[in-house]
Amino acid sequence: MRGFTFGQFYPGSSVLHRLDPRTKVVAAVVYIVASFLCRNTVSFAVLLLSGLVLILISGIPMKVVLRSVRALIFIMLFTALLNIFWVVDNSVGATPLLEFYFITIYAKGIYHAVFILIRILVMVVGTGLFLTYTTTPIALTGALESLLRPLAKIKVPVHTFAMMMTIALRFIPTIMEETDKIMTAQKARGADFTTGSLVQRAKALIPIIVPLFVSVFRRAEELATAMECRCYHGGEGRTKLRVLKYRARDVIALLLMLLFVGGIVTINICGARYGWFYTM
Repeated sequence: MRGFTFGQFYPGSSVLHRLDPRTKVVAAVVYIVASFLCRNTVSFAVLLLSGLVLILISGIPMKVVLRSVRALIFIMLFTALLNIFWVVDNSVGATPLLEFYFITIYAKGIYHAVFILIRILVMVVGTGLFLTYTTTPIALTGALESLLRPLAKIKVPVHTFAMMMTIALRFIPTIMEETDKIMTAQKARGADFTTGSLVQRAKALIPIIVPLFVSVFRRAEELATAMECRCYHGGEGRTKLRVLKYRARDVIALLLMLLFVGGIVTINICGARYGWFYTM
């Protein structure tokens, strides 16, 4: 958990940093949609290349960005293994790469596993670059509130919802750091989290979970008290120190995202029609 960076803002002056936060929220959603539209080898290669381009444009070191994937390594590997062992190729002439008792591995399963890994990796990196790494919590709150403002007409507490989401993102690294400190303290007292049966290791986590919950509730209470002391009573009647304004670079960024999605769809159509690439 050391070095966990997801949810942290990385200061900078890149193009991504200077975009309107509303543009970045919309771009993140479009980027996720584009990742799910990928269906063949070339489209996934373009998706992976786009993630590398975003990292270069943001000016954030590669190792800092990849740290955000650490917490998902188990999920990624588990998903990849499921695809390798459970995807069956029923096409004519398909031969297994490996057959061992009830285990049968096809090339199609390996392709699916690689595609799933690329999709998860790029989604995590892309959303992190668009939202948390290049956008301050205050700017993100303003963007979410502005985009969801039409829902306020049907009595949806938009400001409260946006504030809750931003605070949750902001406290992810704080909670991870607190967990690491508690685990270190318990290990210094002789706690063992790595040996024993599954039940024993689960019981060993109780000395971590209890103080962690106490710490989280204490922090929440302190935050609520601080907000009340500053006369915070929600979004009604509040003004903005920095008014959000769309600029030419925001329009260009949105057009590029739409072109990116259009390119992915075009590659999928051509690949399916002419059989140029392997398709999921």
